[in-house]
Amino acid sequence: MANWFYASEGKQQGPYPDGQFRDLVAQGIVRPDTLVWSEGMAGWQKAAEIPGLIGGGAPPMMPAGGPPMMGSGGYGGGGGSLAVDFGILEFTWRSIVMLIGMCFIIPVPWVFVWYTKWIVSCVKVPGRPNLSFTGSAMALVPWFFGFIVLAIAISLIGAPLLSNLLFIAQIVLYWLLIKWMVANLASNGQPLGLSFTGTVWAYVGWSLLFAISIVTIIGWAWVAAAQMRWFCRSIEGTRREIVFNGSGLGILWRGIVAAFLCGFIIPIPWVYRWIMNWFASETVLAPRESLRA
Repeated sequence: MANWFYASEGKQQGPYPDGQFRDLVAQGIVRPDTLVWSEGMAGWQKAAEIPGLIGGGAPPMMPAGGPPMMGSGGYGGGGGSLAVDFGILEFTWRSIVMLIGMCFIIPVPWVFVWYTKWIVSCVKVPGRPNLSFTGSAMALVPWFFGFIVLAIAISLIGAPLLSNLLFIAQIVLYWLLIKWMVANLASNGQPLGLSFTGTVWAYVGWSLLFAISIVTIIGWAWVAAAQMRWFCRSIEGTRREIVFNGSGLGILWRGIVAAFLCGFIIPIPWVYRWIMNWFASETVLAPRESLRA
């Protein structure tokens, strides 16, 4: 008899015998979009994609094996798109706490890492259960306060050229932040061994292109889509490639709707989750070309 696992709140639940798992499906605890895994499956899949699991009938019998775990350089098997799952209430109070902390400047590194640990745990990745972020706030302290000191010094001097250099320095710090965050992703407590290989000059170029594209009113959406594809291609350390399939048009109309709804303040949490879910669903994991032959 097969044992089943499912992902909830970024954590792996199970194993459950077949009968008990079907009860969870009937109770709505396991929904069609819930990521599930059973013996013999190559990777985590949405419950709706498993023949006979949601619509009735007996789920397929699988050969024995263990759930796909992803250690450093490991491979979780099958592909599929990412997903994001978090409660509106939890998102709201955590976001408010983060905004308050940032207003006081000094707590920013600690608040940022605290919030990042939570939001990363809400991301579901096929074949990589219990995604987590292991970075420490102390790693951000030299960068953050060093930039503040630099910004104060440049503001006192007041030279326009130095102000432009400060903008470039800020972009470089964002690039370092991305590299640091990618390197500190883990699954089931084990580092994934990922790295961000995009060069600083490429990141500066994309950032400047995006800033310029704002002038075109709508062109920024296509630049954002292209930049996302570049970002995904620049993540290495896994035998699966990360592909962003979202289009500029998809980003544009969702951005317009989001901007309109956020003007009413109250819908912001729902809008944020909607946008995040779309970006996640358009981000797909697939075997790299070199491994398909």
